[in-house]
Amino acid sequence: FMSSKKKTPKADTGRLEELRELLESRILVLDGAMGTELQTKALKAADFGGPELEGCNEHLVLTKKDVLTAIHESYLQAGADIIESNTFGAVPWVLEEYGIASKATEINRAAVELALKCAKKHSTPRQPRFVAGSMGPGTKTISVTGGITFAEVRRHYAEASRALIEGGSDLLLLETQQDTLNVKASVLGCQDAFD
Repeated sequence: FMSSKKKTPKADTGRLEELRELLESRILVLDGAMGTELQTKALKAADFGGPELEGCNEHLVLTKKDVLTAIHESYLQAGADIIESNTFGAVPWVLEEYGIASKATEINRAAVELALKCAKKHSTPRQPRFVAGSMGPGTKTISVTGGITFAEVRRHYAEASRALIEGGSDLLLLETQQDTLNVKASVLGCQDAFD
C-alpha cells in the first residue's frame, strides 16, 4: 500500500513519486525472509530481553540493532531495492503474548527507522533503496481459529500502520494472510491509518 496522503513529519512525497516511477520502469527486488535469517544467528534469551521475550523477533529492534542492521545490509549488498522492517508480528495482539502489547508503536517506529538508516546508507542516484513496513497475519484469524474480532484486527492494524507510516516507511506490506476476513480488516486498518 502506498498513499500520497501521508501527513506525518517524516513523510517524503518525493520518495513516494520516485518509487512509483521506478515501479513503472522496472521490476524492483524485495529482500528475503527476516525470520529465517534471525534463526541462523543462534540468539539467546538475553538477546531478546530475557526468557519471557525469547522468540519475539520484533523486540530485537530494541535489543539487538546490530544483528538486524547486518541482515538488512546483507540484503542491500545483494541488490535488494526494498527491505522490510522487522515488524512481521508487531501488531498488539501478537506482542501481548509476550506481555508487551504497549510497545507496539515503539517497536514499529524503531524497526522502520533502523531499516531506513540502512536503506539510505546504500542508496545511490542509480539505485535508490526503500523500506516496506511489514505486517504479517498475526496469530489469530477471525473465521479459521477465532479468538479475535473483525473490529480488533482492524484497530490493531491501524495502530501498527500508523506507527510504520510515522516511522517513515515508504510503503506498507501485508504478508502471508490466509483468512479473507483478516485481509479485509487489515486493509481497512491500513486505510484508517492513511486517513
